[in-house]
Amino acid sequence: MHAYRSQTCAELNKTHVGQTVRLSGWVHRIRDHGGVLFIDLRDHYGMTQVLCDPDSPVFAEVEKVRSEWCIRIDGEVKARDESLINPKLPTGEIEVFIRDMEVLGQASELPLMVFGDQEYPEETRLRYRYLDLRREAMQHNMTLRSDVVASIRKRMWDKGFREFQTPVITASSPEGARDFLVPSRLHPGKFYALPQAPQQFKQLIMVSGFDKYFQIAPCFRDEDPRADRSPTDFYQLDMEMSFVTQQDVFDTVSPVIAGVFEEFGGGKKVDAPDSWPQIPYAEAALKYGTDKPDLRNPIEMQDCSEHFRGSGFAIFAKLLEQEGTEVRAIPAPTGGSRKFCDRMNAFAQKEGLPGMGYIFWREANGEMEAAGPLAKNIGTERTEAIRQQLGLGVGDAAFFLGGKPASFQRVAAKARDVIGEELGLTDQDRYAFAWIVDFPIYEKDEETGEIDFEHNPFSMPQGGMEALQGDPLAVRGFQYDLACNGYELVSGAIRNHKPEVMLKAFEIAGYGEDEVKARFGGLYNAFQYGAPPHGGCAAGIDRIVMLLAGTTNIREVIMFPMNQRAEDLMMGAPSEPSSDQLMELSLRVIPQDG
Repeated sequence: MHAYRSQTCAELNKTHVGQTVRLSGWVHRIRDHGGVLFIDLRDHYGMTQVLCDPDSPVFAEVEKVRSEWCIRIDGEVKARDESLINPKLPTGEIEVFIRDMEVLGQASELPLMVFGDQEYPEETRLRYRYLDLRREAMQHNMTLRSDVVASIRKRMWDKGFREFQTPVITASSPEGARDFLVPSRLHPGKFYALPQAPQQFKQLIMVSGFDKYFQIAPCFRDEDPRADRSPTDFYQLDMEMSFVTQQDVFDTVSPVIAGVFEEFGGGKKVDAPDSWPQIPYAEAALKYGTDKPDLRNPIEMQDCSEHFRGSGFAIFAKLLEQEGTEVRAIPAPTGGSRKFCDRMNAFAQKEGLPGMGYIFWREANGEMEAAGPLAKNIGTERTEAIRQQLGLGVGDAAFFLGGKPASFQRVAAKARDVIGEELGLTDQDRYAFAWIVDFPIYEKDEETGEIDFEHNPFSMPQGGMEALQGDPLAVRGFQYDLACNGYELVSGAIRNHKPEVMLKAFEIAGYGEDEVKARFGGLYNAFQYGAPPHGGCAAGIDRIVMLLAGTTNIREVIMFPMNQRAEDLMMGAPSEPSSDQLMELSLRVIPQDG
């Protein structure tokens, strides 16, 4: 017999009754039923009930075991009485009578319990992650992640892609976040960077004549943490293709993403890839207030500025006299009660706004009536025009925000989500996808007036060199994101592969030719030697698994994540280097005040 097990804790059934078996695992739970000890023995695969009574030669040893001890038992498989069968367990028809036991590893007093569903502070869970990972939900999440990655790899190979690895120590590159820098011992005073993405390398692979590339790639970004983003590193499905248009990329990656959600989505409806809308960035901002809309929610915001211009509602009327302002309406079908409207107004105040104006429509004396402070101020004719524009009726409401869109858009988007969920309009049993397209390449700093890249700096501008001769803020790129249920899952672009267009694009953002050649010399030089048109995208593995696992915290699907302060409490990172290490790297740490 094997030194540790003849079967796993999920394999035994009625066909094994009478056999002597060996199992190894962790003591999940112990129950003492009148001198008979019942132990739920757990391994990665499942659970088996083992028991021991005073007739067992190792009863005294079994009495000593405690939760999470790692043990090996030898015993005889017996059938459970009909009344004691547990249909929830694959091994629920049998139990194993212990004849011999070996303690493989004792456990000290536990800082968190593996058995049960108690809630523990995240700091505790991350400090003792090896215990946290033993819990059923975490075992499921990590297994799901592994299976998703395997499925993605197979789907990409089936589409003719090959996986190539790119360096994980390279030169610094602007990808929209801070780099993690690595000091060079051999070149004092110089630094490598951990790649924010394999962006330049995958483009160079295309220039090298490889037609299709993919990689499950680690990426490193020194970012401020949030629930759906890791503050240090993450993994993405990175892909690139030569001789393709934007639509070719969509047609390639959409079935891969949809297939994964169909395979692991637990039966939820997955929108068919050929039905995924392509929404221009400006339209997404207007209708949803975000470039990652949740299309399970049918609410679409509308510009209602004309109804308030010169109206009796002075706040909006005066706002609209300023350039670049508008009033936007958020329809709320079935939300037509003062109680709900007051609740949403309070929500806006918690989000830092003075409030949200509202109108709701009700029946009074057999007729429809517009109610609320706004309705009284702007009059019957204007409220009726608003109702007709929004397609609302009795029992419905609308909320209004005004000013420059940048000042209220974030709250408007959040309000739309809250309204959809509270009124039961959002379909919780669906994965809804949308391609967001036509991103602006440039943005203007409101304070300095300087032009900088708004999105990926390596994207091909729509219209090529000619487009770069006009207003930079009007230039749209062949850039695209894929949104699902309010999260950005995929981001990509058709690349700028022409050196003269690349120089002009960077020049507009304030990068001179010498700086471009210095910072992106590898890519720029490669483009001198017959670069093919190419494009691709990257899909966030962590976010995909997060959605499939039904959680909103990305740390629930990462094996060993950092905490909110980018600390590894388990391993003690980041840590202070020794004097010898600093000297070897020709570095000195300057103490920080305070």
